[in-house]
Amino acid sequence: MEEKFMKEALKEAKKAYNKLEVPVGAVIVKDGQIIARAHNLKESKKDTTKHAEILAIQKASKKLDSWRLLDCEMYVTLEPCTMCAGAIIQARVGKLYIGTMDYKTGACGSVLNVLEDYPFNHKVEYKTGILKEECENILQEFFKELRKNKK
Repeated sequence: MEEKFMKEALKEAKKAYNKLEVPVGAVIVKDGQIIARAHNLKESKKDTTKHAEILAIQKASKKLDSWRLLDCEMYVTLEPCTMCAGAIIQARVGKLYIGTMDYKTGACGSVLNVLEDYPFNHKVEYKTGILKEECENILQEFFKELRKNKK
């Protein structure tokens, strides 16, 4: 099941890639069904907060008519940043599945761990390395192409 939903998050990452956005995708699942999907739109919307995780949380909250996503799981291709990790905690997401780690800005175990290192009122269970290679490859390909096009 984990790989099935991460593949859906990767489909979202590919949409971001095609829009020249950093290819990160996220899906939110409740009771085995995808209730929200999103990808980065930071560049096209010119808005720092338009990360895949934030957009997916907004869509899921609208669908459930609640800001509490207690019985939900989020699948995201790249480790969330501090803003997104905070939003995941605030939304009360039950479980988080991460594709690959972000050793520059990750906040779920690489640079810091917002999910474990602070005594927040909600603990998010998480697991890393779901389809790690595929999640790394799309990012590496994107930045390689970006550098090539800048020359």
